[in-house]
Amino acid sequence: QVQLVESGGGLVQAGGSLRLSCAASGRTFSRLVLGWFRQAPGKEREFVATITWGGMTYYADSVKGRFIISRDNAKNTVYLQMNSLKPEDTAVYYCAAEFSLYSNTYYYKITDFASWGQGTQVTVSS
Repeated sequence: QVQLVESGGGLVQAGGSLRLSCAASGRTFSRLVLGWFRQAPGKEREFVATITWGGMTYYADSVKGRFIISRDNAKNTVYLQMNSLKPEDTAVYYCAAEFSLYSNTYYYKITDFASWGQGTQVTVSS
């Protein structure tokens, strides 16, 4: 199991930026596939972005070109840089982790990930 702790959420105006961080512990970070998901009020949790341990990234269409996922293996941390934020980006953001044997494995389904953080609130005002 991996323990995950998110930080960096807050209130921002539309068009602004935020950077979320997720610190991991408990297992070999460099072999983890890491993902970000979000859940808006009254909606299901949805995929935002994922990064393989080889460094390949994948994004939901709704955030492509605005959000950037990255990882720092030396700090056991995954980041989500969110730019050009919109009110519809308002949600609780969760990071998730799953071990993989292969550098190019990526996951994007909730059921793919066994470890989850507690979430951090992001609110974008119009």
